[in-house]
Amino acid sequence: MTIKALRTPEERFSVLPAFPYQPQYVEDLEGYDSLRMAYIDEGDKSAEYTFLCLHGEPSWSYLYRKMIPVFTEAGHRVVAPDLFGFGRSDKPVDEAVYNFEFHRNSLMRLIERLDLKNIVLVCQDWGGFLGLTIPMDMQDRFKKLIVMNTGIATGEPLTEAAKQWIGFCASVPEIPVGGLLAGDAGVAVNPMDVVAYDAPFPDNRYKAGVRKFPKMIPTDANDDAVKYGLRAIEYWSNSWEGDSFMAIGMKDVVLGEPAMMALRSVIKGCPEPMRIAESGHFVQEYGVEVAEQALAHFGLNR
Repeated sequence: MTIKALRTPEERFSVLPAFPYQPQYVEDLEGYDSLRMAYIDEGDKSAEYTFLCLHGEPSWSYLYRKMIPVFTEAGHRVVAPDLFGFGRSDKPVDEAVYNFEFHRNSLMRLIERLDLKNIVLVCQDWGGFLGLTIPMDMQDRFKKLIVMNTGIATGEPLTEAAKQWIGFCASVPEIPVGGLLAGDAGVAVNPMDVVAYDAPFPDNRYKAGVRKFPKMIPTDANDDAVKYGLRAIEYWSNSWEGDSFMAIGMKDVVLGEPAMMALRSVIKGCPEPMRIAESGHFVQEYGVEVAEQALAHFGLNR
């Protein structure tokens, strides 16, 4: 089945001074034959560990620009895909295309295609809601975890802050991507970063995924995300044998400390988290410090 999609013109990404990485593309993932997925693949391809960096809503792999060089300079490989609907990847125009399994399966097919091994899963927001459900079905590939402001879907009632976020996204004529990320950063915002976050979306037609993700937040126990989430909790609580590192952006009102401490309680052996007082939801804006502390914790720094 051919999925109708838009492709962001490459010139939209022509000025990214903080993100000099060349995109790689795969156009024939099984089940996604008509769609092109973008990812970056940096560092030593023969490195023992591959840091798989998964973004969420409404960002793209640019979000990891501060963490990537820390990982690669320590001798590791970094793979950071753009989910369909985001970044340089193709953007299906029909919101109905976007669902939990659509994205989860696409990430699993990419992991298989690149034959990634000894993966350090690095995830935040939807990158975590999706990514934390993958290792249970690919247990031999995942070895370590760096987790930031995210969760696992359980079908529990939404918090008031989550309802307000969903309501905001449903009510505005167009979700202001660059402005949202800039407003959350907690650090002085470089105008070029706002340009970079807006780059994937020449106009509102390209934002079906941006509009759909808030609607995908599960509100009932029969949702696919909950089905995978409950299995994931079982896995992380009982089967996970890897080393974990958690960082929390303390100013996040939706997925801040309470949500992350609940997540910590189900990750076997997860140590006391790194708390970043000034950080909002997008913890990667403090990515140099997070990456350095995580590598030190794992004993993987140079």
